[in-house]
Amino acid sequence: MGSDTDKAPHARVLLKLSGEALMGNAGSGIDVTTVNRFAADIAAARAGGVQIAVVVGGGNIFRGMAAAASGLDRTTADHMGMLATVMNALALGGALQAQGCDTAVMSAIPMDSVCEPYAQRRAVAHLEAGRVVVLAAGTGNPFFTTDTAAVLRAVETGCEAVLKATQVDGIYSADPKLDASAERFDHLTYDEVLARDLKVMDAAAIAIARDNALPVVVFGVGGEGAISAAVAGQARCTRVSV
Repeated sequence: MGSDTDKAPHARVLLKLSGEALMGNAGSGIDVTTVNRFAADIAAARAGGVQIAVVVGGGNIFRGMAAAASGLDRTTADHMGMLATVMNALALGGALQAQGCDTAVMSAIPMDSVCEPYAQRRAVAHLEAGRVVVLAAGTGNPFFTTDTAAVLRAVETGCEAVLKATQVDGIYSADPKLDASAERFDHLTYDEVLARDLKVMDAAAIAIARDNALPVVVFGVGGEGAISAAVAGQARCTRVSV
């Protein structure tokens, strides 16, 4: 790898994007301008030499928990949510290809006519070949969040960190939009996140990261170049590690 990679803190990372991030200022669905901005930013980061996998959520299209609460069977609702992530992954993958960035979209739920089925060795081969790998359908199982899927896929594919994009610039003791006195953290241990019940990721995701000594970097996705800055280790963020 080139000198740009040497300057980055990690050679291979997994970026976690929520479905809500993809809808931009719209109330739901996919905002094309926002997706194109993310794609350009990811492509720029990849051009710097860092290998990048992406896990996308589906909350902008379908929120499984809300549907379950309204009476829909939770397993069915979660499967619908997984299919929503496939639509988001295809949108992001298409936007990346339009940027001239070679991309592979892989799904934990096999649908060969739409995208590749996820396989660990194939995903690693794509990363080593320089492709951005967009991972859809979570773990392929109900009752697991896309945060858990992101950490699991990061471990499986040998990523050195999970970069979790949020609406704020790190982890706070409370929602800073609601509590002006909320404390922001530069660094937390995995156990501190669990003990304080900080909601940046679910407990299963944090536990998997802890058990595999996988750092989780939480950063704000707003603004031009936010993703590439996080990949380069230059973003204002909170790092969760040992």
